[in-house]
Amino acid sequence: MTFFQALVLAIVEGLTEFLPVSSTGHMIIFSHLMGIHSLEFTKVFEVHIQFGAILSVVVLYWKRFVQSLDFYVKLFVAFLPAAAIGFALKKQIDLLLENIVVVASSLLLGGIVLVFVDRWFKQNPDDSAPDQPISYRTAIAIGFFQCLAMVPGVSRSAASIIGGMTQQLSRRQAAEFSFFLAVPTMFAASAYKLLKDLAVVQQSENLSLLIWGNVIAFVVAMVAIKTFIGLLTRYGFKVFGYYRIALGLLILGMLAMGYQFTL
Repeated sequence: MTFFQALVLAIVEGLTEFLPVSSTGHMIIFSHLMGIHSLEFTKVFEVHIQFGAILSVVVLYWKRFVQSLDFYVKLFVAFLPAAAIGFALKKQIDLLLENIVVVASSLLLGGIVLVFVDRWFKQNPDDSAPDQPISYRTAIAIGFFQCLAMVPGVSRSAASIIGGMTQQLSRRQAAEFSFFLAVPTMFAASAYKLLKDLAVVQQSENLSLLIWGNVIAFVVAMVAIKTFIGLLTRYGFKVFGYYRIALGLLILGMLAMGYQFTL
């Protein structure tokens, strides 16, 4: 992997991790387009640059992370479904990650859902309303919705935000809880992968790319989070839905015309 390829993937991670457009799907697409999808280090890199994205949430919302023990308990409760189901279905999930058709189809279907989400939840509190208390029931419900993102292309952010809205949270509060839930979820996945791939990571060239990748992902994710909240409160989910539909149709169209993504 070259520095330029690492730069592209880090920017993609930072831009898409907290947007409802699927960061995993985008990195799979971009790594295919750059011809590095099959490299062992690519898979390692795509997971470990999530540390930078995680740090951006902690820095932007640091006051929330020093609130109370109850805040962490509820995050842990919301994290449990993904931890249990992810461990049980790891092999099946890994197989789906190799399937570009699954990614494109999930982008398309998820986009259609996002086009109508605002209409479905129009009775929810306004984005300017005070935050609702997050109960343990709400936390576990959001956690199960997050599990839908184990299918690549679904989007962890979209699934958990919609999960929050089913619990009568405003779009803004659901999005922010989704950001917070990303911290234990992504940290656990990255730490687990780090232990398995320590030998690959320790190579000096790879380590340098990972450090730069995390720095870039951190900076880009901070900008993306602030921009997303602004777009969400002004325009809702439709703009992201239309983008997903266009991208999913583009990828499926390229496949239909014989384009080979597996290089």
